[in-house]
Amino acid sequence: MDLQNKVAVVTGGAQGLGKAFVEILLKKGSNVAFIDVNEPLGKELKAALAEEYGADRVEFYVADVSSKEEFTGVFQKIVDKFGHIDIMYNNAGVVNENDWEKTIAINMVGLVRGTYLALKYMKNNPDRKGAIINISSTAGLWFVPTAPIYTATKYAVVGFSRAIAAVAMNSNLELRINILCPDKSKNGEILKIDSHGIEFISLPEPSAMRK
Repeated sequence: MDLQNKVAVVTGGAQGLGKAFVEILLKKGSNVAFIDVNEPLGKELKAALAEEYGADRVEFYVADVSSKEEFTGVFQKIVDKFGHIDIMYNNAGVVNENDWEKTIAINMVGLVRGTYLALKYMKNNPDRKGAIINISSTAGLWFVPTAPIYTATKYAVVGFSRAIAAVAMNSNLELRINILCPDKSKNGEILKIDSHGIEFISLPEPSAMRK
């Protein structure tokens, strides 16, 4: 996909992998809306990026992806500002085995909601095209003995993404869904687990899946 002049949304975009995604997208010519619960970091990053790339190309929104009301409201604000959405990065995630309900709410429920919200708006794009990138982990391919809830959420991301990709393939949308399974990250929320030789899963193009 040519990223020039595309509109991308990144959750958990104020730091770590999310911040890297935001910066790369801007460098490639996209307009970017990033979402995070950390307002000070988000505002600081927005100011720096606006100075480098232009205030009209980047916007920061404070929202908790586990909140249906906040997440839905932010999506509408993004569409109001940029007109549409081409790319969705469901990146927000936490590692918290003590507050396991929060971990599930952010890592899985938030990601599912982000995917469905993106689909809702992408189907209205004139070209009916879009790309959704769901961030899992190598924990979603193997497991982390000390983090069963985190592991479960990342397995769920892989399964959900594969299934929704199959649904999209049979729709009249030109939609691409990918899963990223990073092993190690500078993001403090990502567990430093041993590599088992698989760091990235990319679903095949719909045309290839039909063969």
